[in-house]
Amino acid sequence: MEKKNSLKWKILQPFFAKNTDYLPAILAFILSVFGLVMIWSASKYTAGKEVGDAFYFVRKQAFGLLFGAIVYLLTAKLNVQAFIRTGYLIWGISVILLLLVFVPGIGVETLGAKRWIRLGVQFQPSEIAKFAFVIAASVYLHKRESRVFQFRVLLPVLIMGLATCALVLAEPNMSVTVCIAAVMIVMLFLGGMQVKHLLLLALPMLVGCAVLIAVEPYRFKRLMAFIDPFASPKAEGYQLIQSLYALGSGGWFGVGIGNSRQKYEFLPFSESDFIFSVIGEELGFVGAVAVIALYILLICRGFRIARTAKNRFGCYLAGGITAVIAIQTLINIAVVTGSIPPTGIPLPFVSYGGSSLVVFLGGIGILQRVSSDRN
Repeated sequence: MEKKNSLKWKILQPFFAKNTDYLPAILAFILSVFGLVMIWSASKYTAGKEVGDAFYFVRKQAFGLLFGAIVYLLTAKLNVQAFIRTGYLIWGISVILLLLVFVPGIGVETLGAKRWIRLGVQFQPSEIAKFAFVIAASVYLHKRESRVFQFRVLLPVLIMGLATCALVLAEPNMSVTVCIAAVMIVMLFLGGMQVKHLLLLALPMLVGCAVLIAVEPYRFKRLMAFIDPFASPKAEGYQLIQSLYALGSGGWFGVGIGNSRQKYEFLPFSESDFIFSVIGEELGFVGAVAVIALYILLICRGFRIARTAKNRFGCYLAGGITAVIAIQTLINIAVVTGSIPPTGIPLPFVSYGGSSLVVFLGGIGILQRVSSDRN
């Protein structure tokens, strides 16, 4: 009987360990359930019109949440040492998946971009690649603890990050490329790269971004639309203008959940990349700030877990996962508020997208495991 109870506790221990920080997981699931409500509100008109089912998008997202909850439970239970043994393999698999988007019959093209693959189920490899890079970089930095302050020692992290960015950019997916590049900078900083080296690295990256914008006409047009969206109100500036209309219409307390007007085919991708605009319209300034506050609290607790991790690997792993959440949230909200040029990237946990939701909940499970390992 004692042996049976001991085995049961060993299985449940990662979920109920003393002094484990459960708040990031609680916040992530609150945001995910809130996302179901907002996806229903934002998509019920277009889903009803296009597929004859007002619950089409929210039903698919609910399935993603269920599967994501299972992945969360698995990663929260998984021994962190397993990531040390398999970190490079995980990153290698993510690279193979990124290459598969270009294979005819496997890669799925949508709106001129190949970002999805279909292997029984359809998913987006770039969502996996963000976290796979964090795991591999954490393993590398952990194994070189005594030498991470040398620039040449950090070069493999830079190479892995740039290789991942290049494959994602080839899809093309500029927004996720920027996200991964920013996470790479965070990982290098956590690894001990000196500020002067980070600045030297940032300069060519900024020049590279400028070149990428200049060589692609559609990116240059987006930049011009960001500077003055009303110069092309029916073309490149349309989406940003509609987003600003939605946010402005919300006032202090919003028009009420389900009462958005912009979702009636005025605001494209209202259930995914621009769902925060609908949140601002239906819940107003107060509701939008409350949502941002939840993200800030989640991110602060994530970095707190990284700071108090029992070893450097846990610190790198938790810090990198939290950086992905923070950077992607910042980019999404900055885009819909017109703070940076328009680019498509989902709001973590809230936007429609099963791949994103499953992977992010898996990341939250790893955060919880790092937290429980402190004991």
